[in-house]
Amino acid sequence: MSDENTKSADQAAMECYEHIVDNAESDNFDISEAVEKLKQTDMSGQFLCSTARYLYAVNDEKYHQWIAPLVESAIDRDRDRKYIGSLLQALWGEDYKERSVELCESDNNFRRIYKRIFPTGTF
Repeated sequence: MSDENTKSADQAAMECYEHIVDNAESDNFDISEAVEKLKQTDMSGQFLCSTARYLYAVNDEKYHQWIAPLVESAIDRDRDRKYIGSLLQALWGEDYKERSVELCESDNNFRRIYKRIFPTGTF
């Protein structure tokens, strides 16, 4: 992908992220459509991670069904591990390392991120 195409994709992903942030709590907002568009436009995982963190912080129970797919897509896109590491503490708490065995057994997204961030770490 050329630099110009990358910038264009990044701009589109940022606009999707901003649209979700600006409208997530609106009664007539179709968040499913917005999340799908973000998944299509964010090639690096940066805005997928930011959106997952934002929705979790706002109301993790209300947005639960969209957070997991955002995280899954971010894991797939962020091959350089620039952004997914920020999800560990934001979504699973400050004590995620102490609970890593339990979390790896119960949450596939956590396990995938943890193994990628700490490839030689034990569970």
